[in-house]
Amino acid sequence: MRLTSMHYTRLANSPLSSLTIISYPRLTTEQMLRKDQKTIHGQGTKVAVSAIYMDLEAFLQRSGLIADLRAFCQAHSYDVLVAMTILFNTNNEPVRQLAVFCPHVARRMTICGVLERSHAPSLKLTPLPSAHPDLQAYVQGNTQVSRKKLLPLLQEALSAYLDSTQIPAGLPDMVGVSREPVDKEGNSAGNSLLPGVSQDEEEPPLPPTPMNSLVDECPLDRGLPNLSAEAIFEKCSQISLSRSTAASLAKK
Repeated sequence: MRLTSMHYTRLANSPLSSLTIISYPRLTTEQMLRKDQKTIHGQGTKVAVSAIYMDLEAFLQRSGLIADLRAFCQAHSYDVLVAMTILFNTNNEPVRQLAVFCPHVARRMTICGVLERSHAPSLKLTPLPSAHPDLQAYVQGNTQVSRKKLLPLLQEALSAYLDSTQIPAGLPDMVGVSREPVDKEGNSAGNSLLPGVSQDEEEPPLPPTPMNSLVDECPLDRGLPNLSAEAIFEKCSQISLSRSTAASLAKK
């Protein structure tokens, strides 16, 4: 029998329903995770977001859960698994809980940090004790935030993780480079002793850049000169006068 949202509602309204909408007695952990799952990709990270209709504490107490979660992620190439549980209490009020499973410490801490500090919307997360370091569980105080609203927050978290792994602009990558001061004379001597390399074969130093007044300071850098009609007329008169003088001297 395939359960639909109508069956969940009936179970929630049942007097036997307390904090568990439905249990999965015959389903494996992978079947539970894949029953209602979304996948997002971003910044080289693949995240599975699964909705589970049972109490998170009961889900975490399943035998061999961590091994199942690890196998599930490895089988489907997931870097992060987010499990969102939803159920209704006896007052028909929704109860949401959330768990983040990720063996990579820095990635998990970044994602959890973004979710904990989110304000638009605010999840109002309260951490729950976890027996395994790769898993962080929460009670979600803001029950109005559904999985659809959580997905943009996860995308933001993935971007934050990518930013944290990049080298800041202007700083060279010093991985594997010695920070000891370099002795130029000793270094030159050492290069000359390398087999198959002589000082004559070394690349000569670049010549100094020649001084160029137009490059260093161009008169046009300060903008075009202010020209008036009077100045242009005076300049033309000077040119005409100089040409007349030159012509008269040539006739003599």
